Amino acid sequence: MSDPEYERPAVSVWHTLLGPLPPDAMPVRKPVVPPGMIPEPETSAVAGWEQLILHLSAGDAGSRTIQVVLDGNGALLSAGDGVLYRSGLENPDPPPIQEPALIQQENLGGRCKIENSFHGTRWRSVAIDRGEEELDWEMARSEPSPEDVAGLRAVVDEVIRRQSTTSQ
Repeated sequence: MSDPEYERPAVSVWHTLLGPLPPDAMPVRKPVVPPGMIPEPETSAVAGWEQLILHLSAGDAGSRTIQVVLDGNGALLSAGDGVLYRSGLENPDPPPIQEPALIQQENLGGRCKIENSFHGTRWRSVAIDRGEEELDWEMARSEPSPEDVAGLRAVVDEVIRRQSTTSQ
């Protein structure tokens, strides 16, 4: 599949895949499995696993979400960075929510191994939202470049450094 037509709108520097985080952005720490979902959580295969989630809203222009999963010893298991852009069909400014819009997504995520390797995928997706229930997405999948992996690792390191000490 060829890359879908893709032109990124002008956005804040943090509203880009693998971009720097806003100085005041703090991830939320949550258990991978919410309390009460597993009868004996201490014996579960995911006992002690946590996810650090950082959701950044750009209002009508889209959002960015970073998720980091750590095992019970704090070792990195998986990570992802995803950005959604919403712009007008005729100009790059985001239209009001009820109006048609061009929706573009970039995602990079996958498993992280102990030997510091990364097994993941990069996705680029485009759709036009005219208010229908399901969008017709054009998607392109690719292998992450070494620069992508290094960029994701830098974002992950920063999220871990900023992690909240309270679960929510």
